[in-house]
Amino acid sequence: MLLSGKKALVTGSSRGIGKEIVRQFLECGAEVWGLCSKPSASREELEAYAAEKNSAFHEICADAGNAEQLAEVVKAALKESGGFDILVNNAGITRDGLSFRMKKEDWDAVISVNLTSVFIVSQIISSDMIKKRSGSIINMSSIVGLHGQGGQVNYSASKAGLIGFTKSLAKEVGSRGVRVNAIAPGFIDTDMTRAVNEEARKVWMDGIPLKRAGQPADIANAAVFLASDMSSYITAQVLGVDGGMGA
Repeated sequence: MLLSGKKALVTGSSRGIGKEIVRQFLECGAEVWGLCSKPSASREELEAYAAEKNSAFHEICADAGNAEQLAEVVKAALKESGGFDILVNNAGITRDGLSFRMKKEDWDAVISVNLTSVFIVSQIISSDMIKKRSGSIINMSSIVGLHGQGGQVNYSASKAGLIGFTKSLAKEVGSRGVRVNAIAPGFIDTDMTRAVNEEARKVWMDGIPLKRAGQPADIANAAVFLASDMSSYITAQVLGVDGGMGA
């Protein structure tokens, strides 16, 4: 029960990595608020799982690309919860394409959801954490934020921006007992990566020393560690969970 008694907000909670983070947080004793863009098919499943663990799951909905709506919903959740001990900024989208063909709206959408939303949510939640002099913020970056990827200039830029954001915010709030770290997943088996064609998938797999795709549970395990007191002296770090791909 590494997170017993703690309250967590996880964005992008309805599927994939976000859903697994919610599930493992509940298993470790946390009460979790999950934010997604619209009511999800996962809500009842996660509520039932929370009940099994003698905890609670609350689904809240907001468009991460709509700054005003997002801020309003997060402020309401903060008030309802009485304050969060853990924030996981996981919401993200892709709008892939070669840079010279990319539409500006595809650039703007990815930066808005993947990066600007993190600033908005973190500003609201970290202000409360500072008052309590305690908290852990975890930002979901990516291996492509560290190394780049053709056809993903918008996504790569958003994830690289998250790394700079993480390190800068960590320096601002560290003296108030708040830790800020990032996770940089590699090739993880999710709906998003299953849409990759077989040839591209083989190229990715060939570059992984462990010779397998990661699972959402691998990322959730790292999130539990960074959320818990086991990592109480770790801040401003980027934890690669990539099977050695970024080595």
